[in-house]
Amino acid sequence: MSASRRSGAADDRAGPREQRGPGGQDAAGAADGAGADLLAALLDGMDAALCAFDAQGTVTHWNREAERILGWSAAEAVGRHGFAGWAVRSADAEEVERRLMSAMHAPGRQVHEFALVTKDGRRVLVRTQSAAVRGPDGTPAGVYCAFSEVHAQIDLERSIALSEALFEDASWGVVLVDADLRPAVVNAHAARALGVGRTAALGRPLGDLLCRGVEELESALAHVLAEGAPPAPAEIWVGVRGPEGERRRCWRSGFVRLSSPLAEEPVPLGVAWLFTDVTDTRQAEQEAALLRFRTQQLHRAVRVAAECEDPLDAATCHLDFALAGFADHALLDRVSGPAPPGDGAKGTPVRLVRVAATPATGAGPSVVTGRAGLPVGYGEGHPALQCVERGSSVRAGAGTATADRARSWALACQWPAETVHALCTPLRSRGRTLGVLTFLRGPSRSPFDRGDTAHAEDVAAHVAAALDLARSADAEKSG
Repeated sequence: MSASRRSGAADDRAGPREQRGPGGQDAAGAADGAGADLLAALLDGMDAALCAFDAQGTVTHWNREAERILGWSAAEAVGRHGFAGWAVRSADAEEVERRLMSAMHAPGRQVHEFALVTKDGRRVLVRTQSAAVRGPDGTPAGVYCAFSEVHAQIDLERSIALSEALFEDASWGVVLVDADLRPAVVNAHAARALGVGRTAALGRPLGDLLCRGVEELESALAHVLAEGAPPAPAEIWVGVRGPEGERRRCWRSGFVRLSSPLAEEPVPLGVAWLFTDVTDTRQAEQEAALLRFRTQQLHRAVRVAAECEDPLDAATCHLDFALAGFADHALLDRVSGPAPPGDGAKGTPVRLVRVAATPATGAGPSVVTGRAGLPVGYGEGHPALQCVERGSSVRAGAGTATADRARSWALACQWPAETVHALCTPLRSRGRTLGVLTFLRGPSRSPFDRGDTAHAEDVAAHVAAALDLARSADAEKSG
């Protein structure tokens, strides 16, 4: 029997009505009818199956989800005493009724698992939560019981357990991003990767947390909201803001669109962004690839230089191969006069002459300026002169200067105007410094690092040998 019909029956037993509204219906009856309809709608709209028993164990309520699980309609269930003989096996009926009705005198809720019987004779294992129903005076008036199939409950518990584990113990970052592309939930690993607290990241634009890679990341999130998850993870290089400055990281990221399970049509709630840091792996791969490339370039340069009759041509050949992917310009300067011995020419002025240089555009082969060379008027303290005096590599750069100041610095050093980074490496052969090999980079490239210095010194060793051979050949001809 439905709640509205039960309410109507109760109204018939209530006797004559004292007040009547329009159409002959009293106001109290209309209110009771509306309340009964609302109760029936609420019960039938629940996702969980629900039934209720009075103090004698008679079924008083039975909603639509209970009908779906067991197959018994409300008209067939309401009014029966307990589950015996229809919704449970006879051998189990007494135990099931005792455990259900015990909730009427117990505090809080009780959880049990029972095997119920469907209308077509199948057995269904359900998990129940039962609690007492109190009357107006506070005394127990019955029991209500909410139940669901155990496998559905287990699926729900697994989902909740997975969610809690991801946000507490996961070894990768998990961020739930809302439809406005702002973090809504952040797990502990992601908070550490972002360099903020778990609550400090919530609701803030991604641009407040990252200084690089924000556009790529937001584009990926917007695509997932509109089109769904991509077929494979993506690797995104980002710059994480921090008190010590920017930290460049590479995050291997996966994205999952979240939709509400309660809506009739999928409504995007946001995106689950899962990522793990692969910076060390990617940097190692990049360094290995760069080393392979540079080794191959050196090997090719040696083979080509071996075919050059003129040692000076062999030297410039090494410059051409070294320049690819390494720098924008290369300058080859030799020491004028006798080569200074030892670690340099301390106390003795050093004069350099230009032997070879890359074209002004930075493209094409090296230009040999002649055996005699063109004098270069480097001023005191010039990096190339420091390199000769020290007998070791010198790195220089414009630093954080403005574009105009960087241009002035480059021109003062007699380098191309776009130069921002420089690396000067001495040309050493037979214990003497023969000259300087200078590599120059523009603003689009990163500063020279230790790996670049090691590569430049490898190139300089081959160039120095060729330059020494050319010097010896010239000496023989002049002698």
